[in-house]
Amino acid sequence: MAELTTIAPLTDGDLLRAVDILADGDPDLAGIVGRYGPPPMWAREPGFGTLVHIVLEQQVSLASAQAAFDRLRAAADPLTPSRFLAFDDRELLAIGFRRQKARYIRELARTVVDGRVDIDGLADLDDAAVHRTLVSLTGVGPWTASVYLLMVLLRPDVWPASDIALATAVAAVKGLPARPNEAEMASLAEAWRPWRSVAARLFWHDYLSRRARS
Repeated sequence: MAELTTIAPLTDGDLLRAVDILADGDPDLAGIVGRYGPPPMWAREPGFGTLVHIVLEQQVSLASAQAAFDRLRAAADPLTPSRFLAFDDRELLAIGFRRQKARYIRELARTVVDGRVDIDGLADLDDAAVHRTLVSLTGVGPWTASVYLLMVLLRPDVWPASDIALATAVAAVKGLPARPNEAEMASLAEAWRPWRSVAARLFWHDYLSRRARS
């Protein structure tokens, strides 16, 4: 089997250099930097807890997911797969878990406890291998895998094409008549390789900054 090539994580210096490169090549991205400055890194700690948090963020507001995650952390500190498996349905419902999310994360916790997936070992894999590993887990789809790659492993060239906030920002910044679909998002992002993760941060930066001002 061919040896996997691990991709170095994005550093703060890389982020700033990539912002300059993208801004030089795309006046719309330069406009974001001019309005709001460079984007934050938005880095997250690797591990089971963060993956749980990202699963909670699927198809709900970030504020709602954060509230449920905060209650979970208050009830289980430290948050480990074994500790999560100790919660019953009633306790998880009180914390803010819907039954489907509770089922997803229980299965995730079991795969970690059983040794079927090594979350800590994901950092040693290339992007494609990380993506394949994560989407093989119940309840973890392409969006969750992309966010873990981009924000946790800090890979430089990840583009979560299905992210609604990202698509909304792309439409606003690029002056598009409608929010682009996933295929259109993927096509647009080709221009920002090999720094698509940084382009995503710029668009999110614009989206959040616009909302904060409105």
